[in-house]
Amino acid sequence: MSDNSKRTASPLLLMVTTALIGLCTDAAVARDSNSLMDISQDGRLLACSNRDSGTVTIVDLATLKKLRETRVGVHPEGVAFLGKTHNIAVAVYNDDQVTLLNADSGKVIQRVEVFDEPYGVVSNADGSRVYVTLEYPGRVVEISNSGKILRQFSAGKFPRGLALSPDGHTLYTAEYYSARVNAINVTSGKIVDTWKGASTDNLCRQIVLHPTRPKAYIPHIRSRIAAAQGEGSIFPYVGVVDTKSGEGRRRKRIPMDSFLGNLVTANPWEIDVSADGKRFFVVFSGTDDMFLCDTVDDDYTEIKLGRRITLGHNPRAVRVSPDGSRFFVYNALDFNVVAYDANSAKPLATISVTDNPLSRELHRGKILFYTALQPMVGRRWISCSSCHPDGDPDGRTWQNPEGLRATPPLFGLAWTHPLHWSADRDESQDFEHTIRGPLMQGRGLVRGGINQSLEKPNKGLSADLDALAAYTNSHKFTLSPYARKGLSTAAQRGRSLFRSEKIGCAKCHSGPFFTDSQPRPKPLRHDVGSGTADPSEKMGPAYDTPMLLGLYRSAPYLHHGKAATLTDVLTTFNKNDRHGTTSHLDKQQVADLVEFLKALPYQDPAAAAQKAGLTKVAR
Repeated sequence: MSDNSKRTASPLLLMVTTALIGLCTDAAVARDSNSLMDISQDGRLLACSNRDSGTVTIVDLATLKKLRETRVGVHPEGVAFLGKTHNIAVAVYNDDQVTLLNADSGKVIQRVEVFDEPYGVVSNADGSRVYVTLEYPGRVVEISNSGKILRQFSAGKFPRGLALSPDGHTLYTAEYYSARVNAINVTSGKIVDTWKGASTDNLCRQIVLHPTRPKAYIPHIRSRIAAAQGEGSIFPYVGVVDTKSGEGRRRKRIPMDSFLGNLVTANPWEIDVSADGKRFFVVFSGTDDMFLCDTVDDDYTEIKLGRRITLGHNPRAVRVSPDGSRFFVYNALDFNVVAYDANSAKPLATISVTDNPLSRELHRGKILFYTALQPMVGRRWISCSSCHPDGDPDGRTWQNPEGLRATPPLFGLAWTHPLHWSADRDESQDFEHTIRGPLMQGRGLVRGGINQSLEKPNKGLSADLDALAAYTNSHKFTLSPYARKGLSTAAQRGRSLFRSEKIGCAKCHSGPFFTDSQPRPKPLRHDVGSGTADPSEKMGPAYDTPMLLGLYRSAPYLHHGKAATLTDVLTTFNKNDRHGTTSHLDKQQVADLVEFLKALPYQDPAAAAQKAGLTKVAR
């Protein structure tokens, strides 16, 4: 534990803090927006979810010390106190569970199984209901405080952000890949209004409501897919929605890189607004800094910069105390929460919330992966995580110099080299070329020259580069929700079709990872007829075989991203049967094949690979 993590408040500060907590207890209101942290209504406790550790930590806000830490599962995300109680709901993303626990004892009360990928959590005012976004298949689930699922309703595509209006009548969701905002009537469970963003809006994890004005705020980025250079491709934004107006009438984007002399900030992750509605806080996970702002009630300026402060590594959450005197920042890769005085912005205490569960190499690699600073990035615009956050794809197809390229997930990468659709890199260390190139413009992680891709290895030239490769290759799969109870009858029929020699899918999509992509002296590529669909293509028409795991949630498909659905892959984009012989299949057979593809993986691919005698590629 570092010296900073042992810091505590002075006796005078503790006396003032305790008094303030007592004064604000009655005035405190329930938080209405999702976050990785939450503060109890009485202002006494802070809860923080720790994604890497799989835990939730409780902090005493009078002493600014950690009280306890409870293991909840794989990759917890949103956390919320239930009404005035000290009970908490936690969205455990990779375990597909919502865990209810008591913050005073640290004991788990109930584990509620949900369909897939719970992320944002809010509670109603009296704590009788918990609302949780299911990123896939795009729902909000309503759960009682006893752990019973009461209702589920549609919430748009890939919703993460979630907020509940002060009157409890309307839920607002923010879609992860589009930053689209939807309003849901709580009584009917129907979407009653929607606010579309621009086509370039991307990676929105949160929505926060102003406490008195009809405004909703969303942190997100702009992914300008036609740009091949870092300073023209990724932009940081806060979107402002007028919740009293409908689609297309009152929505604006505020560029956060224009606030302070055009200082670039990267990857806004979370925001918060003070209970009086006057203060606005936003953390940037790529540049490790924060803007402290004032809200402006003019329906035009909206947010005015107060000051900027430097934070720790990979800040992912901010919460303001109920009385507005303090704010708290979660530095995810320092594994701490820092308490600040809201007026002076001076740190009051640093609280270690969990031990670092990563090896030294993985920890260093993850820091590099998320940073938009040197030596990774020259002009602060973009980081690896701007397109691959937590190993996910960004749902975009980029116009790269070599042609159109859909962003792939990083899961299972350690088993499926070479890299890129064009198989033009044979090790993750080859991304040193990207770091030094026009996209990232960084100094790089190797001193001196580097070897060309597909030639001598770059592994071993730099400990930092090897660490980045180790983290990039570390992402693991979870099982498909469509196979949780085994393959359905339709999926079993689809598996038979997939394996049939007449159709031929398994000829290339073989093995536990459903790909023949393996290290070889010369990369194996296949011309499946898709290369001619993109007139800008420079390296086709043959491509590396993509793995098929996680297809149910990783559209768009094919290297050019033109296939919106799996059905399109098998029909519209396979008219000449070069991507498997499927033209003779009827609609039911195509549907069965799609059901099988959606069920991948239905078993642990790494365990199956080890059983088959396969080994990971060297990092």
